[in-house]
Formats: sequence, C-alpha cells, structure tokens
Amino acid sequence: MKTENIGNLLRGNSYPGRGIVIGTTPDGKNTAIAYFIMGRSGNSRNRVFAAEGEDLRTKAFDESKVEDPSLIIYYPVRVVGSDTVVTNGDQTDTVRDALVLGGSFESALRTRCFEPDAPNYTPRISGIVRAGGEYSLSILKSMDGDPAVCLRQFFDYAPANGVGHFIHTYSCDGSPLPSFKGEPETVGIPDCIDEFKELLWSSLDADNKVSLFVRFINRGTGKTETRIVNKNC
Repeated sequence: MKTENIGNLLRGNSYPGRGIVIGTTPDGKNTAIAYFIMGRSGNSRNRVFAAEGEDLRTKAFDESKVEDPSLIIYYPVRVVGSDTVVTNGDQTDTVRDALVLGGSFESALRTRCFEPDAPNYTPRISGIVRAGGEYSLSILKSMDGDPAVCLRQFFDYAPANGVGHFIHTYSCDGSPLPSFKGEPETVGIPDCIDEFKELLWSSLDADNKVSLFVRFINRGTGKTETRIVNKNC
C-alpha cells in the first residue's frame, strides 16, 4: 500500500490545526496513536498536555492568561476497557459515556456537531482504537461553512503493518480556516515511538505547534508506552 511521509505533509502545511494519527507499526506489534494541537491565538497557545493515569487532559500553562476555557480545556484521550478514544474536544467524554452504557463510537458522535466558533466552525475529529488493532476515525464538520448543516463522516480500518491514517481539522491556514476535506491521508508508521515523536514534532510549524501526544499499544499484551511533548514547559 502506498503511504505518504507524514513529515512531508506537515512541513508543507503551516496550520493543519489539530490532528489525529492512528495506525500499526511495521512489525505489527503495536498500534500507534498520535494527537497534536496547534494555536494561532494566545488563548490557544496557552496550553499543555498532562497525563492523568492512562488518560490525557489539556490544561492552561498560565492560568492568569486564560480567556475562554470552553473549547481548549478537555480530555483528548480516554481509555474505556480495551478501547482508547482520542478526539479534539469534549466529545471524548461523550464517546466514553456512550461506551460505558453499551453504546458505540458512531452513535455517540451522531449526537454532536462541529464547534460553535464562527466563522471557522472547527470540525470535531475523533478516533477509536479497539482490541485487536481495528480503528475508526470520524469528522463532524459544517457543509461549506453553513452552520445549519452538519456533515458526519466515519472511516473504519483494519490494521495493516506500517500503515496509518491521518485526519486534521483544517486543510490549511486561511481566514476563515477551511475544514479538512476527503478521506484521511494514508501515512507510514515507524516501529520506534521516539522516532515517530521526533518526526511529528520536528515537522509541525515552529510558531504554531503547542503540544504532542504519542502512544504505542502492544497488540498482544495491551501494554502502553507514551510520550508527551509541550512547547510550554
């Protein structure tokens, strides 16, 4: 399967916004998950990632500079049994709550819509990794910037060695910011978590990158290995 180098994709795009990558290492041993956030405003840049057990949360770097926490403070990652949920907003908890009650990733996201941040109407991107390495990605976005119409798209994948899929909130920088279009991009995944971390972090725009989370989940044992990088530290 032909894959793109995610470093090349990121270096060619100064503002993809927030991004999720899920895939399988070439040796087939691990499921790889990555999530990054970027920011153009002071409020968006005033964040760090912090581990909370197996979960991940965002928090303000400088509490005195927080302007509006509603769309920047949330849990990007929640672990529910053998499932790992990763999203760019508080829909992480919507999915977690649905799974706990016997619902599904898809049914939970059908209750949500894009973010109410006119005129961008930032898409809500989400992913879930299931036992065995199968995974799904989703995007909830406005139809060509129309706040009255929400498009809900879902993409399901079986694990393929060395292959991952990358979805992000914006196609590129702009005013207003244009939403991601099309299917998630097919990208290569390395065997080494630190190689993956360095590739992603070094390729993100130096001015706009904020935080990065990378996790490998062993497909046989379920054991996890995690890396977190914060520009503010």
